Amino acid sequence: MNRTGLFIALSLAIVIGIVFGLYPELDLKLAALFYDPQSRAFPLKQDWLAAFARDAAMWIAWGLATPAIAALVIKLLRPDRPLLMSGRAVAFLLLTLTLSAGVLTNFTSKAYWGRPRPVAVSEFSGELPFVAWWDPRGGCGHNCSFFSGEGATAFWTYAPAALAPPAWRPLAYAAATAFGLTTSVLRMAFGGHFFTDVAAAGLVSFLVIWLVHGYIYRWPRTRLSDEGVDAALTRFAWPGYRLRQRLLGRETGPAPSV
Repeated sequence: MNRTGLFIALSLAIVIGIVFGLYPELDLKLAALFYDPQSRAFPLKQDWLAAFARDAAMWIAWGLATPAIAALVIKLLRPDRPLLMSGRAVAFLLLTLTLSAGVLTNFTSKAYWGRPRPVAVSEFSGELPFVAWWDPRGGCGHNCSFFSGEGATAFWTYAPAALAPPAWRPLAYAAATAFGLTTSVLRMAFGGHFFTDVAAAGLVSFLVIWLVHGYIYRWPRTRLSDEGVDAALTRFAWPGYRLRQRLLGRETGPAPSV
């Protein structure tokens, strides 16, 4: 998570945004590579192995997040015990996943950006007109194309890659890139997203991860500590824990010193 990565991501965002903004038909040409005019469908969508690979990609991503989720849940249930993993890692992984694959995708982009998916546009036997990536006025009513939630989830694997040991980190970043690209190509092959949808997902995920990593780990004024995160969760969860213990007729004693 250095400035070189940020420069590359911003450069890609500018180039892709301008090129596909000036020539939006490029999105259609790339989507057409996966479309069969004779059957008037995206054939790979019916392939069980490709469908399994799509599901497996999400299982892998959520599997990487599971330790942090489990550590947080256990801490909230038992605030008298320390976190089972690094507090900063828990905060970093769950914040980036929530923001990139959740909030920015489903509660901002997809909710207000009416771009139809490839399978829904007239060029691929759908009923809605195609619109460029920058145009939110498409005819899609909900669960629209821009940008890809699954793509954002797949590229979120940059977050656990950023926590890999320094010697393994370049390999982890390469694996996260390959994983995100493969998942994104599958979404395109199914007619679920245009190229700019998955490109935006990857770039947004990376930028969120870069910023949150800086806030938690790098920037002196905001840098967190594992002990500080653990203490904050203890303070948050202690009243509920004390109430549950009292209802069970148990004594909790004073709150831990944090």
